[in-house]
Amino acid sequence: MNSFFRSAPLSFQHVFAMFGATVLVPFLTGLDPGSTLVASGVGTLIFHLITRGKVPTYLGSSFAFIAPLTLFVGKYHEPGQAVTGLISVSVVYAVLSLVITAIGFERVRKAIPPVVVGPVVAIIGLSLAQTAIQSEASTHWDVAIISLLAAILASIAGPKQVRIIPILLGIVVGYVYSIIRGLVAFSGVSQAAWVQLPHFQAPVFSWQAILAMAPIALVTMVEDLGHMFVLNEITGRDVTKNPGFSSILLGNGLATLISALLGGPAETTYAENLGVLAMTKQFSSRIIQGAAVIAIILGLLGKFSALIHSIPSAVVGGIGILLYGMIAAMGIRHMIEERVQLANMKNLIIVAVIFIVGVGYSNNGIAFATLAGLIIYWLIPDVANRKERALEND
Repeated sequence: MNSFFRSAPLSFQHVFAMFGATVLVPFLTGLDPGSTLVASGVGTLIFHLITRGKVPTYLGSSFAFIAPLTLFVGKYHEPGQAVTGLISVSVVYAVLSLVITAIGFERVRKAIPPVVVGPVVAIIGLSLAQTAIQSEASTHWDVAIISLLAAILASIAGPKQVRIIPILLGIVVGYVYSIIRGLVAFSGVSQAAWVQLPHFQAPVFSWQAILAMAPIALVTMVEDLGHMFVLNEITGRDVTKNPGFSSILLGNGLATLISALLGGPAETTYAENLGVLAMTKQFSSRIIQGAAVIAIILGLLGKFSALIHSIPSAVVGGIGILLYGMIAAMGIRHMIEERVQLANMKNLIIVAVIFIVGVGYSNNGIAFATLAGLIIYWLIPDVANRKERALEND
C-alpha cells in the first residue's frame, strides 16, 4: 500500500500527459470519451502483458485514424463498421509481427541508419510544437509560462522528492493559478455522471472500413518504431531487442483490438509520455501500469474525468513546451553520440528533408519523413563524398 501511495503521483503525471490528446480523438470523431479512457487503460495493460513489462510506455488514441473514424462514426453513424476497420488494423499488426519475427529485426534495424533515426526522433517532438504553442499555450500565455516555470524549477532546483514529479507540480501550480484567474469552469463536473460504463460495440463487416483503415497500420508502425528509438535513448536500453519489436507490434495490435470492442479508437505509443520519462528518469513500468489503472477509473467515474478535463489547455501547452522539446533534444543527442558527420552533404540533406517533411506535413508526417530519409540514404549515391575521398587518397 505504501508503494502505491509513493508511485501514485508519478502515475498521475502520465495521466495528465496523455489525457488531452487521448480524449481529443473521441471529441473529433464522435466516439465516447469515457470509453476511450477505459480503452486506453486496458490497452496499455494488455501491451505491458505482451511485452512482459519491459517497455515503459503508455498507449493512447492514435491521431492517424481520425479521418476514417470521423467518416464512419460521425458522418455515416456506423460505429460497428468502424470496429471492423480497427480489427483489420490489429490483424495487420499481428501479420507484421510474424514477418519481423521470421526475418529478424536486426535486418530492419540495419536498414535504418543513425542519420535517419536522429532526425526522426527529433521531429516526433517538433511535430507537436504547433499544438503546444498555437492550440494550447497561446490561449493564455501567462498561464502557460507559469506552468512551464514551475515544472522547470521543480526539475532543476527542487529537492530529490520534487525532481521526480515536475510535470505534476507544474500542472498543479498552473491549475491553481488558472482558478485564481477565473479561467476554470466547473459546470462540466457538476453535469457529469458519477458512474459511466464503456459503450461496448459489436463489429459490422465492411470492406470499405477495412480498406480505409488497414493500410494506415503501416504508417503507425513506422511511428511506433520512432517512439521506440526515443525510448531507447531515454532509458539507455534497446527495447527493440528485448522484448523485441515484434512483441511491441503484437501488443499494440491487441490493444487496438480490445479498444475497438470497448468503443474506443486505435491505440498507439505516446510521445507525450516519453517526454515525462525523459524529465523524471523514472522508468518503472509499474508507474505506467498505475497510470493505466487511473485512466480506467477516470473513464468509469465521470466527475473525476470531467475534473481533469477542466484543466485549461494553456496549462497543458506550457508543460508541452518542455515535454516535446525534450524529445526533440533526444534526437539531436542521438546524432552526436553516433558521430553523424553533418559535414557530409548527403547526411546534411537527409536531415534537412526529414525535418521539413516531418514538421511541415500535418498528417502522418513522421512516416513520410522516415521514408524520404531512407530513400535518399539508400537509393541516391554519394558521388560528391566519394570524389572527395578519392582526392584525399591521391
